[in-house]
Amino acid sequence: MRKGAKRKASQKEEAKPQAQQQESKKATSQAKRVKASKPETEPEYFEDKRNLEDLWKEVFPVGTEWDQLDAVYQFNWNFSNLEDAFEEDGKLYGKKVYLFGCTEPQLVSFKGESKVICIPVVVAVVSPFPPSDKIGINSVQREAEEIIPMKQMKMDWVPYIPLEDRDSQVDRLKSQIYILRCTQRRAALKHLKIDRLKKYEYCLPYFYQPFKEDELEQSTEVQIIFPVEPKPIFCEFDWELDELEEFTDKLIQEEELAEDQKDAFKEFVKEKVREAKKANREAREARKKALEEMTEESKAAFENMRFYKFYPVQTPDSPDVSSVKAPFINRYYGKAHEIL
Repeated sequence: MRKGAKRKASQKEEAKPQAQQQESKKATSQAKRVKASKPETEPEYFEDKRNLEDLWKEVFPVGTEWDQLDAVYQFNWNFSNLEDAFEEDGKLYGKKVYLFGCTEPQLVSFKGESKVICIPVVVAVVSPFPPSDKIGINSVQREAEEIIPMKQMKMDWVPYIPLEDRDSQVDRLKSQIYILRCTQRRAALKHLKIDRLKKYEYCLPYFYQPFKEDELEQSTEVQIIFPVEPKPIFCEFDWELDELEEFTDKLIQEEELAEDQKDAFKEFVKEKVREAKKANREAREARKKALEEMTEESKAAFENMRFYKFYPVQTPDSPDVSSVKAPFINRYYGKAHEIL
C-alpha cells in the first residue's frame, strides 16, 4: 500500500473516536436540557376588582391629621356595604349621592391586642345638589369658629368614576356619585405655615340646615381663651347659667387667675358674650331671610335630604368595629338617619 493511503486510513481511524465523543456530548447535552425543563405550572387566577372597590379610598377623610393618614390605610378595610348600597334595592340605588370621609379614633381589639385605631368612616348624603360648599374650622384652641369656602382649603366635590367606566370620556358620563376631594399635596406641607397646616386638622364639612336650626336651642356658651402669662386660661362661660362675679372668683381660688387680672378678665368675658349674642341674632335673621327667598323646590330638597353613615364591615384582615358605631356625624350634620 502506498504511504499516502496509509496516512488517510490512519486519519479516518483517529477521526472515529472524535466523532463518537462529539455525538456523546451532543446526546448528553440534550439529556441535560430535557432534565432541566420545568413541568408546566397551573395558570394563576386573580379575582376581578369590584366596580366600586376603591370608592372609600377616593373619599378624602376630612379633619384627619396629615401624619395619621398612613395609619388609616394600614388595614385592608372592606366597605362592601357601601358598594352594595348602590346596587338594585340598595339605599343609594339610582340616587344622586355626595360622599365625604372622616376618621374616628377608637379603642378596639385585633388579633388579641387592644389599641387605639383611626377607623375610616364614609358619610353619604342623598341630595339633588351639593349639600355644602363650605368648611367649618373650629377647635378649643381657636378663639372663633371660621366658616370658609371649601376651595380655600383646596377641597371640592368631584365626580367619582367607577372602574368599568374609567376608559370613557368623563364629560360623556352622567355621574350620580360625587366625592369630596382635596388637592393639597402632602409633599408641599412642609412649606405651609403652622396655622394653615392645623386648619386641616380642625376641618368639618359645614352643612346649612335652615329648618332644623330653628328648632334647636341657640347656644348660650362662649369659649374663653384669656391671654395671660405664664399660660392662657381656657374655659367655657354660659351667660344664662353662670354668674360672672362668682365664675371669676372661683378661677382666682383655683389659682388659675391672678387677683390683679380680675377686672380685665371680666371685661374680656363680657366682650365675648356680646360677640356671641350678635352672631346668634345675625344667624337667626339670615335663616329667616333665606327661608323667605327659598323656592318650594329647594325647600323640598332640604326636607328630603338623607344622611347615611358607613363603617367598614368585619373581615379577618381588619378589626371588628361593630361595638363602637355611633350615629353622630359632626356638630353641623347632627345624627345620621341610618348607620350601615
